[in-house]
Amino acid sequence: MSVLQAVFLGLVQGLTEFLPVSSSGHLTIFQNIFHIDTGNSVLFDVLLHIGTLLVVFLVYWKDICKLIVEAVHMLGDLIHNLSAFLKKGKEEPSYRHIIRTNYRKFVVLIIVSTIPTAIIGFAGEKLIRDASATLIVPGICLLITGLLLFLSDRVENCWKIPKDVSWGEGILIGVAQGFATLPGLSRSGTTISACTFCGLDRKFAVKYSFILSIPAILGAALLEISDIGSETLTGAMIGSYAAGMIAAAVVGYISIRFLLRIVRGRKMRYFGYYCFAVGILAIAGHFFLK
Repeated sequence: MSVLQAVFLGLVQGLTEFLPVSSSGHLTIFQNIFHIDTGNSVLFDVLLHIGTLLVVFLVYWKDICKLIVEAVHMLGDLIHNLSAFLKKGKEEPSYRHIIRTNYRKFVVLIIVSTIPTAIIGFAGEKLIRDASATLIVPGICLLITGLLLFLSDRVENCWKIPKDVSWGEGILIGVAQGFATLPGLSRSGTTISACTFCGLDRKFAVKYSFILSIPAILGAALLEISDIGSETLTGAMIGSYAAGMIAAAVVGYISIRFLLRIVRGRKMRYFGYYCFAVGILAIAGHFFLK
């Protein structure tokens, strides 16, 4: 794979990871159409995702720092309550309320949503790899993504902030992200749609979607670390991979800023039109590009 090919795939990753049109679907389609051989490099795939992950940290760094701080404080309160329970005597122990702010509720919602994502992703790993080797699966999934985007624009009364979101809704959003590991089923489009279907405020829905991607991407990367060690790398390959990662990060930052405006204006249906068009082309390509 040349530097230009790596940069091209990085641009595709950065543009489509945040816009609700499926990065995995587009990467699969372009690799099949243009016969770009990445050598099934796990390292290249991980670096592309790290590039887009850096964008999430850059855009939401204040929220992420706050979530980390609150998570540490929650752990401290849990330890205090456990200690109070073990030491209780005649007097009623003084327990601290753990989930008492929006950010603390958000921390637990991220954990609740991540569990079904991890289960589905782990169980369907082979299916996902097989689906990425063809055009028809991304094509069908892109049609599903388009439908979800159309429906999400029609949802009214999106007002919920963390304190209003139920644990069941958190699980539902995590399940949506788990199924979005299929190529063509946009992770951002699916999770943002799931959030709006649950009545979350649209701005919060975008934040929830992208911060929820952090443990998913990090978890997938950790699972693939053992495979990276078996790859044979050259200086030219490392340079190409780095160029692809940088391209993904730069374009990803522009994409996420653009998406924030689109979601607030309830114009996700325009991406739906695009998903329908590309999905139909991918399905047609499956039959004619033999």
